[in-house]
Amino acid sequence: MDLATALGFFIGILSLLVGFLLEGGHLLALFQPSAALIVFGGTLGATIFSFSPNDFKALPQIIKIAFFNKSYDPIKTIEDIVSLAEDARREGLLYLENRIEDIDDAFFKRGLQLVIDGTEPELVKDIMEVEIYTIEERHSIGSKIFEVAGGYAPTMGIIGTVMGLVHVLGNMNDPDTLGSAIAVAFMATLYGVGSANLLWFPLAAKLSNISDKEILLKQLMMEGIISLQAGYNPILIRERLISYLNPSNRQTEEKDDIKEE
Repeated sequence: MDLATALGFFIGILSLLVGFLLEGGHLLALFQPSAALIVFGGTLGATIFSFSPNDFKALPQIIKIAFFNKSYDPIKTIEDIVSLAEDARREGLLYLENRIEDIDDAFFKRGLQLVIDGTEPELVKDIMEVEIYTIEERHSIGSKIFEVAGGYAPTMGIIGTVMGLVHVLGNMNDPDTLGSAIAVAFMATLYGVGSANLLWFPLAAKLSNISDKEILLKQLMMEGIISLQAGYNPILIRERLISYLNPSNRQTEEKDDIKEE
């Protein structure tokens, strides 16, 4: 499991519970099945209403990505591209056919196969750009689902609270229970606001962040493949691709280059 996701969720929930206990509250008071049904059921229904069935088919995989996302290593990708460029410079582009099975990334493999097959450079770039756009659109659906759920949840919480207050105001014969009944009614608001800010919006942000990193890596791969096809010097290719790295990774790559020299 992704440590940051699990740790962030745990810290958020724990902080709220501990803070509630420090104020003199009791944990059992936080569990209200009717409020949970209104908020989570209503949020689920409204979210399903907002998307097509096909959008939800990939939801289990999307959740898996959020909690068990694979790490991306752009430095290794750069080294792989530079190594391929060195082989192509010595042996020719057709020689890369011998190395294509060693590549795990499907996007990288398809782009390299286009080059080996002699596809025109502009067409290679167009095909890879379209694929990147398609990947980006597919990823955006996952984050949008949770973002929309985060928008509905607080509203469902308010609806649940209003429904609870209507029930309370309609049964005011026993003033002694009035305070506790109002407190129960407001649990729906807590569920709505809490789930939006501790679950739905963070999941949307997490998926968006993962997508941004993957798209950047795909763009790096595309730039490397196009440069390789153009026959650029491997050293120049490395310098072009290093510009895709963030400053900390860029410094690491430059230090490795110095060690190799």
